[in-house]
Amino acid sequence: MNQKLRFPAEWEKQSFLQLTFPHQESDWSYILDEVTACFVEIIETAARFQDVLVVCDKVERVKSFFDSTQNIFFVQAESNDTWARDHGGITVVDNGNAVIHDYIFNGWGNKFDAGLDNQITKKLYDKGIFENCSFRTFELVLEGGSLESDGKGTILTTSECLLSKNRNDHLSKYEIEQHLKENFGAERILWLNHGYLAGDDTDSHIDTLARFCDEKTIAYVGCENPEDEHYEALGQMKKELQKFKDFKGKPYKLVEVPLPDACFDTEGNRLPATYANFAIINGAVLVPVYGVSQDEKAMKILQSCFPDRKVIGVNCRILIEQHGSLHCVTMQYPELVKLNKKIIS
Repeated sequence: MNQKLRFPAEWEKQSFLQLTFPHQESDWSYILDEVTACFVEIIETAARFQDVLVVCDKVERVKSFFDSTQNIFFVQAESNDTWARDHGGITVVDNGNAVIHDYIFNGWGNKFDAGLDNQITKKLYDKGIFENCSFRTFELVLEGGSLESDGKGTILTTSECLLSKNRNDHLSKYEIEQHLKENFGAERILWLNHGYLAGDDTDSHIDTLARFCDEKTIAYVGCENPEDEHYEALGQMKKELQKFKDFKGKPYKLVEVPLPDACFDTEGNRLPATYANFAIINGAVLVPVYGVSQDEKAMKILQSCFPDRKVIGVNCRILIEQHGSLHCVTMQYPELVKLNKKIIS
């Protein structure tokens, strides 16, 4: 294993945040105005703290939604949808140099068409959007939302996702672990075998269930209602988390965030609302809220996890209509990766 290879934690200094903007040909077409407003709020809020790169179908169309474009940069690239966490580049640091890893995104196990999304990261690199980094392509299906890093060699993930037969059925658990060790510098892989959210398309991405807040703290989704369908699975997940040790061999500080009240689409299907899908940026944490009674409690709990950052709620009720939330539509790039602002709008 390359001890100099490292997968940065999300709370480390960032250069910019990437989002892929919704358009008429995406799955958002039937609620495009509402979801556009949500994306604008996320982007404008993040831009108060750092640069934001917006991938869009038509630059001038998307620019028109913003009163100010300070710290916001736009680049044209075709897309199927908007889940930048999973089609965006995953950055590692190799001997002090940034390397953007470009994995295959196959629509969470061939559930959805993702051919255009799968090309975005390579197109941005070829256009010269990313500076001060190198680029590496892998013939492996892997999504950013499936991995949590403490920046110290620990990766937290779920077996439901990484061992999905519709992703890398030719690889064993051991072989996937070896890939993470060889290409992310991982020394330990913590596997969760329990926990899910109804309505989730990702096969239990870790960023919907449990998140590193720092090297010693994990915030996780809990369920206190025995009548809720998630009660048993999330209870089993909690027991697994209680057995995990941090990189120094000590039990993690576990912080439970509530499961939001059940949200449903117009056909009565439960949607995957979760407060664990927060995004950490420079100086702030953007937390999805849903207009339910647990919003305020969740914000206070997460503020306690990030005492040195401003915790800001963004109403993401519209995002869960397409089965994702705030973290799912963003991808951060660490400070080593620079935006080539000369060639973007």
